[in-house]
Amino acid sequence: MKRNIVLLGAPGAGKGTQAVKIAAAYGIPHISTGDIFRKNIKEETELGKRAKAYLDGGLLVPDEIVIGIVESRLKEADALNGYVLDGFPRTLPQAEGLDKITDIDIAINLTVDFDVIITRLSGRRVCACGENSHISWLGGSEICPKCGKKMFIRDDDKPETVKARLDVYQKQTAPLIEYYQRKGLLVEIESYSVEETFKDVEKALQ
Repeated sequence: MKRNIVLLGAPGAGKGTQAVKIAAAYGIPHISTGDIFRKNIKEETELGKRAKAYLDGGLLVPDEIVIGIVESRLKEADALNGYVLDGFPRTLPQAEGLDKITDIDIAINLTVDFDVIITRLSGRRVCACGENSHISWLGGSEICPKCGKKMFIRDDDKPETVKARLDVYQKQTAPLIEYYQRKGLLVEIESYSVEETFKDVEKALQ
């Protein structure tokens, strides 16, 4: 089985969901760069302090810092027998940097039509009580089924924001797809229902 896994895909393609399922099924850690940043910042590591300085200034964290944080995480005991990377690499320099610190077995690109993603993300609703739902599950209502209050749409789920996120994704990720294709590591999987997509992911990993 392929155990050093990179998950690629647009926002809303289901990377996080599939990463959690892969990690549970194969006993390997789901490594999210967002989680790594939060952990390093909380623990006030040297890398965490450097990352925080950029984030507090509203700036993108430079590739070398992101790569350093990922390298540190991959050296932890639970990642020595495999891992699934979610949200990294995002750029070609990050992919090249990753190759210097580890060997990737497979890069799975979850593909979804952008119109589907816009509908999927712009239909998400959240509530102050912590409940998350989708307008399609609520039957057109925006009332929280848990507490009865009106649910709201997050700023980053608004259609115009989703479109902007997808534009950024296209610019950043097209070179990554080509990069892993050239290396013979890319597998493209259409992301539809969670369970059916996971069956295809499992086939790709064998």
